[in-house]
This record gives sequence, structure tokens and C-alpha cells, in this order.
Amino acid sequence: MPFNPNLAQGAELINEQLCNLFGVSPQGGMRRSLKNDALVLISNRVESLYQDRFVDGVIHYTGMGQIGDQDLNAAQNKTLKESLSNGVSIFLFEVLEPRKYTFTGQVYLVGEPYQEIQEDVEGKDRKVWMFPLGLVAGQVLQPVPVEKVKELEVARERQITKLDRAELVHRAKQAAKVPGSRSVVAKQYQRNEYVAEEARRRAQGTCQLCDTAAPFANKSGQPYLEVHHVVWLARGGEDSLENTVALCPNCHRRMHVLDSDVDKNLLITKITSHK
Repeated sequence: MPFNPNLAQGAELINEQLCNLFGVSPQGGMRRSLKNDALVLISNRVESLYQDRFVDGVIHYTGMGQIGDQDLNAAQNKTLKESLSNGVSIFLFEVLEPRKYTFTGQVYLVGEPYQEIQEDVEGKDRKVWMFPLGLVAGQVLQPVPVEKVKELEVARERQITKLDRAELVHRAKQAAKVPGSRSVVAKQYQRNEYVAEEARRRAQGTCQLCDTAAPFANKSGQPYLEVHHVVWLARGGEDSLENTVALCPNCHRRMHVLDSDVDKNLLITKITSHK
């Protein structure tokens, strides 16, 4: 009888819960349970050597082995390679934030393993094995919160800016030519149109942060400014005139990238002066 953990897709576990449920060790990206005849795969998006990716609903999962060329017939690489005939059930988890394991679903091998070049822990090029995986019948790839994706991108960008030019060029040339893709889900706020329009008119065609004229006119001939909430709605800010300004596109992006208290205080002062 195949092992069934009775776990819903999207469920979040801590490492201890995952180990107890599946009967696996607490470390590693490919964890075998002999007791349950199962293999747990972990795709760590927070801190990982491997370049796993999703392409058209197929998960391209990197095999195990951190130094030198990976061996397809070693340890759990062999288990995964032979999973269509050895009866082992395969379960995939993603780490989208530290110490949280999100259950992607039960998967199976949908194509032949193939090789590509990735760096090992010593920064040397080596051949790794990629396993194309699909979700079992009845399961679909769940979208992930867009906020988590953005947090991962920001953290990744910070790490990348520390690379020297030669290493950066090397990794850029090494990257897979086919980009990964993943559906995301975002909370949509219903903003008050009257508040937004009054914020634009109150600005009189001038960005309320940099005090320069709107960069162009929209199709109606009105100065193009973007409405921004000083305290973001996602952080509990009010959709009110006291929390809304009109900014040029450059300053709007600045507010979301820098999130500067100095800028926020300046905007609040300008809002107050219009009362």
C-alpha cells in the first residue's frame, strides 16, 4: 500500500513535523524513508546551491551531490531515477521562507533525467542531473503568494550585488536559457476612486515628493501622476485623503524600493499643509 501522509497541498510544516510525518532525517534535500518507502524532495528557495525551476508546470529538480559531477546511480539520485519501477512514493516541499516547508504535492518522474552545468560549493563548474517531475493526477501546481516571491527576489538581488564582475558574467553565461515560471497570487485591494482622483487634483500636476511636473499627459490630456498610500494598505494603512498622495512614476518606484521614513514624513507634512 503506497504511503499517504494525508497532507493538503500548501500545508506548511516545520522541520521536526516533516521528519516525524515521513520518517526521514532532518537534513538534506533528498530524504529517504525506508520505513514508509518514500522519498522527500526539498527545493530550498531561500538558501540553496541548486538551480531548481518550474517550466510549464514541470518541476526541474536538481539531484544530490555538492562537489564535482553528480552520479546518477548514487544514493537518492538512483532512487529517484528508478522511482517509476521501485514503488517509492515521491513528495516535494518548497522552502519559501526560513524554516518553513510548504508541501507542493506528490510528484513523479515525467521524463528522462538530463544533465546541465551548475556550480558546486567550491564555485567550480560541474555536471548535475536534472529530474523533470510532474504532480500526480488530481493535483495542480498551487500559486504562491506574490509577497513571498518578491521577498526572495530582493534577498537574492542583495546576494548577487556582492559578486565581482568576473563571477557575475560567469554565472550569467551559465544560467539556463529557458526561464522558470510560477503562478503567483496577490491580494487585490478595492481602492476608493474618489480619494484617488482628489489626490491627483490636489497635486495640481506636480509630484508631491520631488516637486517636478508630471512627466507626460495621459490620453485624456491630464498630467500623469500615480496614486500612492504613504502607509501601504498591505501594512494596515487607510485608504483616505490623509494617507494618499500623487507621485511621478520615478518617485512612486522610489517609495516602494527605499521605503524611507524621511520621504514618508515629508509626504505627510505636505498632506497636512493642504488641509
